[in-house]
Amino acid sequence: MAKTVPMIITNNSILVKDRESDEFKTFNMPSLNPSPNIPFYHEFAEKIAEDQYYFKEFMKGIYGKKLNKYILAIIVPDDTSKLESIFINEFFVNSGACKAVAQMPMALALSKTEIRYISVSKSSRNVILEYVRNNETVVKKLYDIHTCDAKKVMSDAEVLHIDVEYNHVPVFVNNFNMNMDEYFEMGEIINPKQFMEKISVIDVEKI
Repeated sequence: MAKTVPMIITNNSILVKDRESDEFKTFNMPSLNPSPNIPFYHEFAEKIAEDQYYFKEFMKGIYGKKLNKYILAIIVPDDTSKLESIFINEFFVNSGACKAVAQMPMALALSKTEIRYISVSKSSRNVILEYVRNNETVVKKLYDIHTCDAKKVMSDAEVLHIDVEYNHVPVFVNNFNMNMDEYFEMGEIINPKQFMEKISVIDVEKI
């Protein structure tokens, strides 16, 4: 049976869970020149074969040479577009560093116990507000990171969905990238350590 390797695409790097511990190791692609408001992994497209080679070598250093028995469970920023999701999947599955890939946005990983909740997070380009129910995103709103008003986001969160208006729905502030200070009063803060503990064991069938 294939083994699952949790992996996180952050705002500026890739984190891969270590085989021998619960720690995550950082992979930084050599010679990247990221542009403002554009996810860093877009740069992979310029030198796909070379970047795939570096990632495969990185994975070998952690998991050995028999990488075709692993599935990468990739956690991506909440504003990842459908086209970006396709690129991410294709890049890693064709790198030779795994057997297959599965993908899930950060918001869906914030709680394993709550049936419904609101997530607020921030990527390198957007503030993302979304309502999650039964492990699926029901409503999502994006706000430009440069013009977003925290009070507006908080106000929108109260009427994001009819479930929210008429029921108590917990709010999780995803502070994984340590950039959510102005949203702390909205709800429960999820710090980097807590987030990585939540995804250290992932059931790929639920992704």
